[in-house]
Amino acid sequence: MTAHSTSEYSEAYIALGANLGDREQTLLEALTLLDAHLDIEVLRCSSLYETEPVGYVDQPSFLNMAAAVQTRLTPEQLLTELLDVENRLGRVRDIRWGPRTVDLDLLWMNGQSRDTEVLQLPHPRMGERAFVLVPLSDIVPEGELSGLYTYVHSSLSVLDGKDGIQLWKTCNWRAASGPFGS
Repeated sequence: MTAHSTSEYSEAYIALGANLGDREQTLLEALTLLDAHLDIEVLRCSSLYETEPVGYVDQPSFLNMAAAVQTRLTPEQLLTELLDVENRLGRVRDIRWGPRTVDLDLLWMNGQSRDTEVLQLPHPRMGERAFVLVPLSDIVPEGELSGLYTYVHSSLSVLDGKDGIQLWKTCNWRAASGPFGS
């Protein structure tokens, strides 16, 4: 156990997106950086989806995906690591919902709830965003995780805006990133 972790593992779900530079390579590099952390292991990744921008629409299309990770970090510590990876990959925050090299959002973590200035869990807008729900539906196991599976699929069934999402590429992150131990 490190000074920054607990002894118990939690499963967390992260949304990843990019619309500047080599989008696919940046997303794979984000996964590699997360997996290299001593207290984070990438378990599963969704396919890559090309999506139309939301909010600020005068920008290139995004590649989006989701990942399940196992971690001993608290939600706040995991968020700090996500922000560090964004910074390491050149993320600049100048336009809300604007173009970015990478965006990593903590969506859900073992059914925990948080409502602070820095973190809201579950992510408050994930049920409104097809670019989050479609990739998430690839990797959430059926019938598990405090109703997350039911939430994702019921939200998708009533959500408009799924037309702006196209399967771009099936992602085998481990094969694309090289050999990693579990």
